[in-house]
Amino acid sequence: LLRCAYFYNNNNFEKFNMLDAVIVVLSSIEIYVIAPLAEGQESDLTIVRAIRLFRLMRILRVFRTFELFTKLRTLLATVAASIVALFWSLVLFFIAILTAALLLCQLVSPYLDSSDASGLDGDTILWLYLHYGSAGRSLWTVFEVTFSGGWPNYVRPLVEELSLLFAAFFAIYISIVVFAMTRIITALFLKETLAAAANDTETMIYEKMKERKTYAKKLLHVFRAADVSGDGLITPEEFQSFMEEPKVRSYMAALELDAHDPGELYRMLDYDGDGRITPEEFIERALKLKGGAKNRELMNMAKQFEQLKSQMEETMHRAIGR
Repeated sequence: LLRCAYFYNNNNFEKFNMLDAVIVVLSSIEIYVIAPLAEGQESDLTIVRAIRLFRLMRILRVFRTFELFTKLRTLLATVAASIVALFWSLVLFFIAILTAALLLCQLVSPYLDSSDASGLDGDTILWLYLHYGSAGRSLWTVFEVTFSGGWPNYVRPLVEELSLLFAAFFAIYISIVVFAMTRIITALFLKETLAAAANDTETMIYEKMKERKTYAKKLLHVFRAADVSGDGLITPEEFQSFMEEPKVRSYMAALELDAHDPGELYRMLDYDGDGRITPEEFIERALKLKGGAKNRELMNMAKQFEQLKSQMEETMHRAIGR
């Protein structure tokens, strides 16, 4: 069970653990199998040295630990998740390119016959043969037409020298394959990228922590602005005076803190009710109050519950003391 959990845990396949396992297996083969066989021999071990380079993939583990590589790790995860989609996209492109190549080869072949080449000079016939003279040549030409971006160079001689019907053929091919199909597949890969980034647990945790840290910095700036005396504490008077500014209320609303009633907001921030708010208390309570009236009501209920609990404990102690 522990071995299974090492590779598959919480409904997620541990790719990096599998990578570690492969590296360990290759290293073991190198130490206990290849090294003893290579002793005393002068054989070429180029392949063995190439296998050793696979151990450099251990550096991929770095992508999980440093925040700097978060975006790169997301891209790698997206590529890994899109392998199947990439394969079928290439299959679809190959079918479209092969069909167009065979059709063009058949359409051009009559013009390469000496009896039907009247009116064509030798250079044109040579150009037709080099680009569409066989199935393989035609396949490579259509591949270049699809992906090189210079398709007019391969189309214009056919239209000008042979027939205008080739213009209709390539207009349909360029519109469907080069324009529509390419952009649809690009959109699907973009969707895969966004889905992989959204479903990456570590990325989600990192983004949440980054958002929380940024929000805490903004709250700290608010606290320092409200602490007019500079003693590291906010009193009710300081907070009330600070909240009288319209810009401050707008900024608090942007931070998703309801500043409609400054007195009530101060009581919610001053959880222990000592009439003073420390920076840690301000940030902690503001983070919990963030989100609107629902969170505020929940915090108010929790505070009332704690106060009721304290009163009950105090009453019980008095009753026991009597």
